[in-house]
Amino acid sequence: MNSVARSLLKSVTGGRAAWLRSSSAHSRKRHLRKLVLGIETSCDDTGAAVVDDAGNVLGEALHCQKEVHLQAGGIIPVVAQQLHRENIEQVVTEALGVSGVSVGELAAIATTVKPGLALSLEVGLQYSLSLVNRYQKPFIPIHHMEAHALTVRLTHHVEFPFLVLLLSGGHCILAVAQGVSDFLLLGQSIDIAPGDMLDKVARRLSLRKHPECHSMAGGKAIEHLAQTGNRQPHTFRIPMQQYRNCDFSFSGLQNLVNKAIIQKEKEEGIQEGEILSCVKDIAAAVQHAVAVHII
Repeated sequence: MNSVARSLLKSVTGGRAAWLRSSSAHSRKRHLRKLVLGIETSCDDTGAAVVDDAGNVLGEALHCQKEVHLQAGGIIPVVAQQLHRENIEQVVTEALGVSGVSVGELAAIATTVKPGLALSLEVGLQYSLSLVNRYQKPFIPIHHMEAHALTVRLTHHVEFPFLVLLLSGGHCILAVAQGVSDFLLLGQSIDIAPGDMLDKVARRLSLRKHPECHSMAGGKAIEHLAQTGNRQPHTFRIPMQQYRNCDFSFSGLQNLVNKAIIQKEKEEGIQEGEILSCVKDIAAAVQHAVAVHII
């Protein structure tokens, strides 16, 4: 989080403590639902939802930036920030409208404050704090990987503790969820995340030029091609097999894949940027290696 976002966060007094005080102050009104507006701008999508204290999503809205970033070949933080600024008010208004709830009826506003792109996080935090100050609502700062871990409790009856695996473009985490804000970290990637690695391999294979993948993000393109590929001709060593712990590593695997791509380009007599005839087989081998490592 950058200094601007950090100073904004410090300006909110109470944080989760304020939410707890608010909850206890209204303990006599247990029959009334407590409604929370959640705002998420940690990366490239602007999202908002209104949720009640039973875990029911009353209304939600999302603005996806994927098409813009596909054209750029990846997420550009300043572009993502500007798109958040342009769309956050509309997204929040839509979520509130669908839910039939006004800001005045909310018990609190919850917003992602980490981890993520600092410029993107700043937009959501600034907008949220403007609502917090205008309507005098408690503010709940959210660690969005913890939120991902708890999402299953919105859709299934899962009691604590439970094991959770979090995989994304920026994270690879294995943890035990022991409570709403109580997590035991068992392992994580010591370098890059699997999504980041798959995106880089997709760029090296120039999958944007593949007729089946021109509108797909990197990881999705790898997955799509792997379905009809044969992994047998390419065997990549599974990372960290000699370590008896729960950590992950994907940068070494990426280097092995890059070397294999260079070798095949030489064999086929093509330049970087052209599509290999065996691209589906490489995709299948890469996805297999990533999956086996995680398993």
